[in-house]
Amino acid sequence: MSPEERADRLFNRVMLLNSQGKSDSVLFFAPMAISAYQMLSPMTADQRYDMGRIAEVAGALPLAKAQADTILRATPNHLLGLILAARIASLSGDSTGRKRYETKFLAVEKIETARKLPEYERHQDDIAGALNDARRSVGGKG
Repeated sequence: MSPEERADRLFNRVMLLNSQGKSDSVLFFAPMAISAYQMLSPMTADQRYDMGRIAEVAGALPLAKAQADTILRATPNHLLGLILAARIASLSGDSTGRKRYETKFLAVEKIETARKLPEYERHQDDIAGALNDARRSVGGKG
């Protein structure tokens, strides 16, 4: 199994365990998953998003924020970076930051989606959910 496959499988396992409410198992597998992602070099935006989501559900918000910041520094309108940044802002109690990221997400969503990036296809459910959340939160029509 390649390092990318290992990281991807661990991501899927952590996200499944999280969706099942198995927080003890999430906390057990998250460090392995994060280590698997840290071995990838250079990391793509998709891989950074995955690592950020793992860190988020494991409660490692500084690591998750660092991934969002890195994605957005390279590509300021990247939908996954904006989604991750908004989630971390929300979890950190930063309502101003969340609104700023969600507003930008709504402004660039159509243009970014048209780019048809592989990571957008892979995480289309996350994008659709974030779009609904942002519309409710910010009140935009998108």
